[in-house]
Amino acid sequence: MALQDLTPQLRTRLSRMERAVGWFVFLATALLLFGFGYYIYHTADRKGWFLIKAHFFTYVQSSSGLNVGDPVVMMGFPVGDITSISVTQPGDPHNVRVEFEVRDTYFRYIWVQGSFVKVNSADFLGKRQLEVTRGTNGPAICVTQPGFIKTIPELEQIIATETNHWQLYQDVLDENSNLVFGAYTMLTQSNLERMAQLNLESNSICAYDNSMFRDHIVASWHRRTHRYENFKPGSDDVWLRTVETPPISDQLQAMVSQVQSALPGILSLTNKLSAVLDGAATAASNLNTTIVAVQPMVTNFAVISGQLREPGGPLAWALGTNSNDQVQSSLTNVDALLMNLADITSNLNAQVQADTNMLGSISKAVVDADDLVQGLKRHWLFRSAFKTNAPATPKVKK
Repeated sequence: MALQDLTPQLRTRLSRMERAVGWFVFLATALLLFGFGYYIYHTADRKGWFLIKAHFFTYVQSSSGLNVGDPVVMMGFPVGDITSISVTQPGDPHNVRVEFEVRDTYFRYIWVQGSFVKVNSADFLGKRQLEVTRGTNGPAICVTQPGFIKTIPELEQIIATETNHWQLYQDVLDENSNLVFGAYTMLTQSNLERMAQLNLESNSICAYDNSMFRDHIVASWHRRTHRYENFKPGSDDVWLRTVETPPISDQLQAMVSQVQSALPGILSLTNKLSAVLDGAATAASNLNTTIVAVQPMVTNFAVISGQLREPGGPLAWALGTNSNDQVQSSLTNVDALLMNLADITSNLNAQVQADTNMLGSISKAVVDADDLVQGLKRHWLFRSAFKTNAPATPKVKK
């Protein structure tokens, strides 16, 4: 049906519907474009597309565990990415060239002294990671401040009006190549007068204005000339030394080799330990047999101890089970003997008490016996029988 055949009311409603659909499509398209733009902006901000980047390179022994796009870290922070991994030319002393970029402001921590690349193991599956160390001394390798070569008189006129703005863009050496002024030294009238006395080439130096910046890397430090030169991507000025640790697989292989070399000694020690355990088992078996043999002795000792603890036990154990009867009989006999002796003594005492002259007779008998013996001593027949060793009488010389 043609649009002309519709009633005015239907044509009005259809026009309103067309306008609503048009606005809906317009708003949906605008939201889609806004979301897509926000995603691109967020991705660019996350990847540092709007930041200044400095390009460096280093050499490694092997590209194992390294891939283009892997993050580069510094002090634990992701500061850049690997941009290229390539093999070197034949005859080159190095094996693999790895190029990477470091975002602002982290590349300003990379100095001539103290900054190098460490190739660390990232996991146990062989993955490796580049870590750039922070510099400790010397000028930064890459800068965003442009330098200018000016004569000393020109710099004297400039710093007369612009103080604390101009600094050295190079190292100033004397005729003996000794450092007199280092890079970044603030230029003053006294410094310029001292430099004028050094008879520098063309009486000029390279300096920069510390208030002037660019949105890209403009110069890199040239180690041979001790000054900043215009930045050239891939030049030797942005090379960093590498400290490479072996991959985990190589470390595990070395560990396995070490274990294999130590395995014979371990097996020998195991055999010795087994022999010691067998000897200990034999000693334990012998000890068990000894304990079984000693057990009756222990039992007898316990019985003897029990007997000794009983009243009269030591005597019974020494003399036998009839010791008490024997001791009792002996005591009875001794008692009877004592009674007999008492009776004899009593009879003797009674006789002495009854006969008062007995003691006198006995005394007279003893005296007579002594006289008899003394007489026998003096008789010539019995004198030799009673000879005594009398001390000799010393002769006195007249």
